[in-house]
Amino acid sequence: MATLILVRHGRSTANTAGLLAGWTPGVALDERGAAQAAALPGRLAGVPLAAVVSSPLQRCLETLQPLLDARPGTEVRTDDRIGECHYGDWSGRKLAELADEPLMTVVQQHPSAAAFPGGESMRAMQARAVEAVREWNARVEEEHGEDAVFLMCSHGDIIKALVADALGMHLDLFQRIHVDPCSVTAVRYTRLRPFVLRLGDTGDLGALAPRAGQDAGPAAGPGTVGGGAGAT
Repeated sequence: MATLILVRHGRSTANTAGLLAGWTPGVALDERGAAQAAALPGRLAGVPLAAVVSSPLQRCLETLQPLLDARPGTEVRTDDRIGECHYGDWSGRKLAELADEPLMTVVQQHPSAAAFPGGESMRAMQARAVEAVREWNARVEEEHGEDAVFLMCSHGDIIKALVADALGMHLDLFQRIHVDPCSVTAVRYTRLRPFVLRLGDTGDLGALAPRAGQDAGPAAGPGTVGGGAGAT
């Protein structure tokens, strides 16, 4: 069956401000995010794409624009089901402020039981994203064959939830997965099982180096809701 390339959007203004953006309109790429997006065509050079699908949110569409410019005639189609989690009343708030909310402990330790006030549950988020991937996978394979490759540009929590599904992991374990801005994750779907071929690949291993005065990265603390800003 087809191979899915999942791209997390480039670093956004909300990432650098420490905000949980959700579906807040007007969240764009920052300067670094724009540079990450500009590098994407080169990173994917030589990979034929049968389809390009995006979250409808601005930061994802901006991430894809250089790739579309480099491949004239390529159409991007949007699908709300791979849009960011609906964080409801949490949308637009500071992550540092949300860390003290009792619900954040549930989000970290038992996300399958977490539902955001005025928003959606993390179970519903995963279910809609998995449904979208399975439907697009079948469509791409039918139209282009089982060796086709297609791309989806989405968000941190969505990609982590999709990877958990592909690995057969319970959603309660998905905070163990980390994907940086503009990272590439690839999943090959087959009749019997998916195979995760790449996970959070940025092509830059510098983020693995110890950083003076900072923690050891995602392994040292809680999972970042919304995906985080990546290494600085």
